[in-house]
Amino acid sequence: MEQRPLILVSNDDGYKAKGINALIDVLAEFGDVIAVAPHTGRSGKGCAITSETPLKVTKISERPGIVIYSCTGTPCDCVKLACHAFVPRRPDLVIGGINHGDNSAVNAHYSGTMGVVFEGCMKGIPSIAFSHCSHDADIDFTPTYPVIRNIVAEVLKRGLPKGSCLNVNFPDTVEYAGVKVCRQAMGSWVNEWEAHDHPRGGKWWWLTGEFETEETDTEADRIALDNNFVTITPTKIDVTDYSLMEEMKKWGF
Repeated sequence: MEQRPLILVSNDDGYKAKGINALIDVLAEFGDVIAVAPHTGRSGKGCAITSETPLKVTKISERPGIVIYSCTGTPCDCVKLACHAFVPRRPDLVIGGINHGDNSAVNAHYSGTMGVVFEGCMKGIPSIAFSHCSHDADIDFTPTYPVIRNIVAEVLKRGLPKGSCLNVNFPDTVEYAGVKVCRQAMGSWVNEWEAHDHPRGGKWWWLTGEFETEETDTEADRIALDNNFVTITPTKIDVTDYSLMEEMKKWGF
């Protein structure tokens, strides 16, 4: 009997989040699923790892073809530890999501969901992140399922180039204008902190912010999302600026 694909899943919203549980159910159509996800929300952790404290992993549930664990570490920790101790063989796919909140543009650098797929990609495993623009904890993810199925089927069939992963984002709508392969939009966060008086004196600071971009081109993921497209941004682990590297060779070092 042919072996079913093995799919490793994690997220940064925690194992109880609706997004990861919806994703697990869809992915179970394609293979055996092992989910190792943070025990609580760990958004914004990027590729952070835990080096000074031990981690605890707890089996949450098991049913045919699906095993779910919680982990006290970061999203990246979850993938590292899963590949070391909790998968019976090398996964065929590493999947992050479905994240509550988009990870387009520069958000990809902060995202724990992208930390999941960056770690999978660095291990040479085809990896895909799925994120939704809505932060609603009870969002209906049903409209995303056909797109997820198509992307997962194509990656299982074709694979991905070594060092490349996919960053997929869904607009906050039930009817999509289409699916668009995009580049990462350029921009930055401003007004990022809000100060409040501490009752015992001084200030405390809450992270907030607004994303600003001069982009107008729908080939950029953030703009395509604003126009109700599902965006797929091929993303590389190698962040070398090759054109600047060649220019710097002329600087006379």
